[in-house]
Amino acid sequence: MNRYTDFLRIATLPMPIAWGDRNANIAFVEQALSSLPEKTDIVVLPELFTTGYSDDPETMAELAERNTGDTVNTLRRWASRYGCAFAGSFLASTPPHYYNRGFIIEPNGDETFYDKRHLFSLSNEARMFAPGTTPPPVVRFRGWNISLIVCYDLRFPVWCRSRHNSYDLLLVVANWPKARGYAFEHLLIARAIENQCAVVGANRGGSDAYGDYSGLSFIFDCRGYSAGTPAGDTPWLTADLSRLQQEKFRSAFPVSADADDFNLTDRL
Repeated sequence: MNRYTDFLRIATLPMPIAWGDRNANIAFVEQALSSLPEKTDIVVLPELFTTGYSDDPETMAELAERNTGDTVNTLRRWASRYGCAFAGSFLASTPPHYYNRGFIIEPNGDETFYDKRHLFSLSNEARMFAPGTTPPPVVRFRGWNISLIVCYDLRFPVWCRSRHNSYDLLLVVANWPKARGYAFEHLLIARAIENQCAVVGANRGGSDAYGDYSGLSFIFDCRGYSAGTPAGDTPWLTADLSRLQQEKFRSAFPVSADADDFNLTDRL
């Protein structure tokens, strides 16, 4: 296999998001990209990476963007310039609603969007945002099938299920606080084990009014073992994932053949 059909290099950035300051957050990522590890295939940014979370209606109205706004336009430029895909989420406006909108922007110009389905009912998120109405996407990129969910979606295994090995890599973009960090780490491991796929937990860093988030970004392989390593003196957490090794493991231990089938039509 050549590099694009076997190894996939992932880099995630646990950035300390400046609340409500799109320009500052874009500038932070821009600076970090100057030290992006060579041959990176996918950059995974945290949930709401340009704004952070807000539960104030006036602030949301000011910060929310269309898919043609500054955030997505900047992502398009980065994907083209660095020759890799970018994933994460941003505060989106599709009148009359606001969405926590995940994205995968590819260097060839292909774009995939996913609106967070499970909104955190213990905060105002469930009242401020509209839930998504489509299942997590599966994107074919450099020989891998890749799916994307946003933060609280992680707690719902049926929603995340890789039925019949439908995806090889799950990207989980998050603002998950340390107060629930044990759950975040172990839910990521559980999703990796049950779906026999690599999982990236791309959490933000720093802290805000809602909690401390540092130290909660992870990359796990299809067995649930840690695969992420800090990239030297850079802010990146990286991993080189092998699809060939994952396929060998799935073939030797084909638990997906015994999995239950189901549909989600009632939920949607």
